Amino acid sequence: MNRRIWQCAIFSILVLSLAPVEWGQDPHPHASVSVRESKWSELVGSMHVMHAAMASVQPTGENDVDFVRLMLPHHQAAIDMAKTQLAYGQDPQMRRLAQEIITDQQSEIELMQLWLRQREAKALTVKPSPGVHTKEQ
Repeated sequence: MNRRIWQCAIFSILVLSLAPVEWGQDPHPHASVSVRESKWSELVGSMHVMHAAMASVQPTGENDVDFVRLMLPHHQAAIDMAKTQLAYGQDPQMRRLAQEIITDQQSEIELMQLWLRQREAKALTVKPSPGVHTKEQ
């Protein structure tokens, strides 16, 4: 009878140790938690970088300029998060959406950067100082 108890115990241990594999579960749940946390931390990390970059923007008093300067890190965070989705995501629709986000947001970043450069170039154009008379005056 003692032998029968040992056989049942060994059989139970084997069944229980293999059960997660048979049921499609990870036999090492702590490993999947750390991988899941790593993926999550990449997404959250993108958000932290965005918030820090947005917080560092100093207001100019010009709504258009302030809007663009705040939107640049916002769009970059969207790109970073979409890249994380492409690295780990499985759903074809979400992967396609992530690729579209990368393409669209990058295009908008380039447009905003160009707009800022053009605006800065206009501001650098030499204008007569007050009180200085030109030939036209």
